[in-house]
Amino acid sequence: MNSNIQPTALVTGASSGMGKSIAKRLIADGYLVYVAARSVDKMADLAALGAVPLAMDISKDAEIVATVATITERSGGVDVLVNNAGYGLYGPVEEIELDDARYQFEVNVFGPARLTQLLLPAMRANGKGTIVNITSMGGKIYTVLGAWYHATKHALEGWSDSLRLELEPFGIRVVVIEPGLIETGFGAAASRGVLDRSANGAYAKVAQSVAGSIERSYGHGQGTDPSVIADVVGDAVKSVRPKTRYAAGKYAKMMIWVRKWLGDRAFDRLIKSQM
Repeated sequence: MNSNIQPTALVTGASSGMGKSIAKRLIADGYLVYVAARSVDKMADLAALGAVPLAMDISKDAEIVATVATITERSGGVDVLVNNAGYGLYGPVEEIELDDARYQFEVNVFGPARLTQLLLPAMRANGKGTIVNITSMGGKIYTVLGAWYHATKHALEGWSDSLRLELEPFGIRVVVIEPGLIETGFGAAASRGVLDRSANGAYAKVAQSVAGSIERSYGHGQGTDPSVIADVVGDAVKSVRPKTRYAAGKYAKMMIWVRKWLGDRAFDRLIKSQM
């Protein structure tokens, strides 16, 4: 698939946040890194470090196919795929249009699945490869007004587990990364979306409360730097026998533990106490 000189990786959603940090870590580790996002200009710094920027909207099949064709032509495939692209759709289930919910699934689930499908044949032929799926602590827990977002992350968790078993006989590894509260643009976008949809009407009070909670949590230096997640990804990829999943970043391990061991009602109380 690739020459023996330099391993190859593809990182999606690499124009900012965790994706950009992950790409920098893999470049430092000696990978030829393809970076994909809608805006190539925002990946100029990665190009300066040696990455190959590709314009790709993860929700558009034609662009996914074109990206894989380019990588296949240049490198024969990739040794590492990091499915990082994603966003959070927040708002009341009653008020979110189903087209918006479908788009949430396109970006967070079906896009990564399609990209994985297209890159797998070369990995199988090579008898090795690593697929890293960036889910979230939100793939194990839930929050108010986050129904569609959590649905996609829970789906990606289950999808990854089944995929891991399917690909193990071919020497391909599947690793799940569950970030907690990370200092990215996630919070601002989620908060703005809630208020745009539901600042008025039956859910106005809870929408304003959720937006306020999100705004207080993100963008004030309270979260974890994206480089922490990049290091987790880099270490997992280098490991001879990586864990099946890694929870990392502020609140991730704690929230997942509380959800697992204290049960639904206790977790409900904890979430509502933050409103």
